[in-house]
Order: sequence, then C-alpha cells, then structure tokens
Amino acid sequence: MLKRVLIANRSEIACRVIRTLRAMGIGSVAVYHLEDRGAPHLDLADEHVPLHGQVPSAAYLDQDQIIAACKATGADGLHPGYGFLSENASFAARAANEGIAFIGPDADVIKLMGDKILSREFARKLGIPIAPSATQTGSLEHFIEAAAAIGFPLLIKASAGGGGKGMKIVRAAKDLEENIRMAAGEAQRYFADGRVYAEKLLDQPRHIEVQILGDGKGNVIHLFERECSIQRRYQKVVEESPAPNLDRKLRDRICEAAVKLASAANYKNAGTVEFIVSADGTFYFLEMNTRLQVEHPVTEMVTGVDLVAEQIKIASGQRLSFAQKDITQKGSAIEVRICAERPEKDFQPAVGRIGLLRVPVGENLRFDGGIREGQVVTPAFDSMLAKLCCHGENRAGAVAGLEAALRELVILGVPTNIDFLARIARNEVFKSGKLHTGFIAEQAADLAPPLLAPADEAAAVLAALFGDADFRRVAFGVPEPYASIGAWRN
Repeated sequence: MLKRVLIANRSEIACRVIRTLRAMGIGSVAVYHLEDRGAPHLDLADEHVPLHGQVPSAAYLDQDQIIAACKATGADGLHPGYGFLSENASFAARAANEGIAFIGPDADVIKLMGDKILSREFARKLGIPIAPSATQTGSLEHFIEAAAAIGFPLLIKASAGGGGKGMKIVRAAKDLEENIRMAAGEAQRYFADGRVYAEKLLDQPRHIEVQILGDGKGNVIHLFERECSIQRRYQKVVEESPAPNLDRKLRDRICEAAVKLASAANYKNAGTVEFIVSADGTFYFLEMNTRLQVEHPVTEMVTGVDLVAEQIKIASGQRLSFAQKDITQKGSAIEVRICAERPEKDFQPAVGRIGLLRVPVGENLRFDGGIREGQVVTPAFDSMLAKLCCHGENRAGAVAGLEAALRELVILGVPTNIDFLARIARNEVFKSGKLHTGFIAEQAADLAPPLLAPADEAAAVLAALFGDADFRRVAFGVPEPYASIGAWRN
C-alpha cells in the first residue's frame, strides 16, 4: 500500500482525496500557489509545498515543481484529481519513470483515449456505435465535402478538446468552412492540436456516462450509469444516478459497452465512458475520461463504494476486491455544482470575497467543498466552488432533499448559481425526469430569476451579513459574549 500521496490539485477535490487518505492511514501532501494560501486543503493535509509562478493555474501545471515536491516529501503516490494534469500522458509517464505511482491509468491509455479521433476508431473496431462523422485525412475541401454528406446540423469538435473548447455547431453548408477554421484555430490555441472532426448533431440527446474500475490485471467492472444531460456551455450542471426514465435493457447495453471498451484497453484505475443517447434509444460512444469525474459522489452514494480508496488500492498493485455481481444501486443520488457565476448573464464567472458560508447538514447530504469564510474568489481558476449532493430512497426523495438543502445553503459575498439550481430542483419537467442536453435553454423562462433592482439585492445581502453574529465577529473583531448577543444593544 502507498505510504504518502501528493495531490497535484487544489480546492474541493484536494480536500476530498485527503479525507480518504486519512481514513486509510496514508500520509497526504498538498501543493499550493500563493493565490491559494490559507485554503482549506492545506489545513487538511499532513504537509504542504508551495508552487511558484506568476500565473496561478500554470503553477499547478508545472510538472517539474510537482515531481520535485514528491521527491522532497517522500511521496510514493501522486493523485492528479481532475483538470490540470489529470489526463496528461507525459505527466503519467514521467511519474512512473521517477518511481512514483500515478493514481490513474497508464500513459498509453491516457494518450489513446485523450485523442477523440483515435478513441472513436478504437470503439468502432470493437463494434461500439459512434455517431455519423467525418475526419479530415486529406484536403480541407474533401473534409468539407465529407462533413456535408452527413447532413446538417453538424458539430465540429477538437480531437484533443474538452469543456466546449474547439466546438462549433453548424446548421447550414454555407457556414461549414468558416466554423471548421474557427474550431481548428481554437483547438490549436487551447490544446496545441488543431485537428478537428465533424459529427452529426443529435436533436435533444441525453448525456449518459458509465463509471468503470479496472485493475490492469484483466478485471474490469462498471458501477452503473450517471445522467449528465443538464448542461450549460457544454459543462455539466446537475448529475444523478441512476438515470431517470432509462429503459433497463438500454442501460445494460450501455454499461456493457463501457466495460467492453475498458477491457479492450486493459484499463487500470477509475475512468468514465461517456455516451449520447438519442430520443429513439440509439446510443453512441462520445469519449472516455481517464480520471475521476467531478460527479463521482453520486455513484459513491448509490453504491457505497469509495472510488478514491479503490483508486489508491489499484495504484498500489491490488486486484479488484469485488466482482460485478457485488455492485448494486441503492436509492437515487443527485449532485449540483455550486459555482461563482451569474446565470442571468449567460453564466458569466464572478469574483468576490466569501463573507458568509452556511452549509446544510443531514444524514443524506454531502457537501464537497474547499472554501471558507473570508476566502477570496478570483478569476485565476475554474468557477466551481463546491458540490452539493443528496441521496434519497427514490428520485422524488432525492429531489425533495436537494431542494430543501439548497434553501439552507448560503454563500454571501460572491454571486453564485444557488438560486438558479433551486429553480431547477423546483421545475416540473426536471421532477418528471424528462431530461436532455437542451433542458436549460428549453426551460429558460421558468428558470429565469425574479426581477430585483440591484440596489435591493445589495441591501438584502448586507442585511443578511450584518444580521449574522459569526460574520460580525469575524468582520469587526467583536469579542464574546457581545458578538453572540444579536441585535440587542446596551
């Protein structure tokens, strides 16, 4: 078993990994940029090492500094979390060459699955369906001709892409060449790889993904599916397991396809195989994420399996300790991503200082966060602050619990999407489980916020802040017992 693990990440995912390491009796090492000094994940870790660099995000991408931190602290394992270096094949290979266990798949598998063109061809050869598509193998003119032959609308996608970067929707032939050039240019800027392909754009598909575990010794299992259809800007907003209104036979076929793909790749560690499902039940392979997913808590809540613990065991050389028949789903779990953003302004990222944080607590609730009162939210990193998850005996119970928890969750000082998420939880179409990737656009009128003048909104926030004893004590240094008196004066 690994003795000490360095987490090459920050915020909530670093906190989440450290908690499992503690439970397993394994030492933890955190890394941080100056921008993250005082962050909660540093308090949780056994030790921490600073990363240097003018650009905060670049510091977390600096392989030299992270490998040096592993050596300096004696870390024999390295958990990449998600984002940053989590799907970087050269980083995984370098860690292995340095004698550090990379808690993820081998570098060659990361490279194969990280290339969407190669991974789609890999899936096709296994008999796993892929959406009608065209890849540029010759001149641009031939690519345009092949793409147009598929039929519109089309989706132009970057081969090395993700998160909506290098992705363009094309609805008419006259716009095809321009969008191909734009997507390729964007892909080159973000991923240093300008290759793109064209794919048939399905009308209101569902986004279904399957969590898998493999030990690299011939054993691969799935931990059922997750519904990830509610998205904005191609980024997931709400995830749940099991997927509502999904035919059992179709679910089995999708899960079996995921296991088939991972088995053929001799997959090791945790991964997620993603599919799109059309309204008629036809499903197509989309991509494979060779890392832990943001939404992994919903799988943990319905299966009772600690995925991070399994990752660590596999990276330590252990075989899977359970078989497919041992994995069952119990109840329903839903996760929402709490982000610093303005949904009413096209989900524009927001900044500020967290003045007040109140987290709901309950037996069936889980709050994965890496924030605290007084913390400054800057534009240096992704806008996600935390994740709120709720488990219920059935989906209706999980939705009701989520709605109640969102009413109790308070983050003041920085704009968030909490109210927007609450409106989703109350939405009748959402409650019915009739989900697809166009849900937010389709339900825009119902999800719109009530009209409130900016001055009134600011006054409400200030009133809430000054009415809270803890905030007054922190903000003004009011000593006890006076800080707890409340509104009384003498």
